Amino acid sequence: MGRNPHIPSLHGRIVVITRPAGTAAAMARRVRACGGVPLLLPGLSLRAVDDPRLPAAMRAALKDELLVFTSPAAVRFAAALLPLRSKAMVLAVGQGTVQALRRRGVRAQAPARQDSEGVLDLPVMQNLSGKRVVLVGAPGGRRLLHGQLAARGAQCHEVQVYRRVPPRLDRRHVDAVLALPRSARVLLSSTEALHNLMGRLPASAMVRLRKAMAVVSSERLAQAAQGEGFTRIVLARSALAADLLEAAASR
Repeated sequence: MGRNPHIPSLHGRIVVITRPAGTAAAMARRVRACGGVPLLLPGLSLRAVDDPRLPAAMRAALKDELLVFTSPAAVRFAAALLPLRSKAMVLAVGQGTVQALRRRGVRAQAPARQDSEGVLDLPVMQNLSGKRVVLVGAPGGRRLLHGQLAARGAQCHEVQVYRRVPPRLDRRHVDAVLALPRSARVLLSSTEALHNLMGRLPASAMVRLRKAMAVVSSERLAQAAQGEGFTRIVLARSALAADLLEAAASR
């Protein structure tokens, strides 16, 4: 039987998956299904926030008017606290987060531009005076949403259900990067993960990684990859696995 024409072919290329440690198994299976060879190189590790007040904070958030989940991880860690049943309008920064919410029975919408700017451009985000808005996510990041929502008059609160920490890279990771061919693809959907990797790999490994093609999920990431020294960059339609792999197979 021939390959499904709707599945992109990676022709044996090595695909570097930079998703957080412990979250890349599904992507690795998809890479293999496309004929590629996955290499796990986590740019982040995710940890639950250890705070006994969190379940009560999340329960209160679910009673507010507008909920914004900032990532699939935010959905996963929030759902570990309690069921995500709510009458609030629910927004997601990207389609991956929409899918994570859908798997837990929550309907949400995401902007066509899958980033904070896209969320802020949604019609529902224009008239926020006095409205209660909750951001569900992790500390740090760009802080753009919180600042803009407050500037638009929203009563903005955050429920930080997880935290991002730098990955633990060992000799196996470094040796695998040093052996990468130029044909390898590096999937990038987080600027923080990108910066972590480039700051923790030895210089020789960074040189080798930069020679691969960076497959990025946004214009902002394309600029970040260029700033980190990547010279071959392809822009995917989104951070969804299907879109990243389609872009990885395109050249």
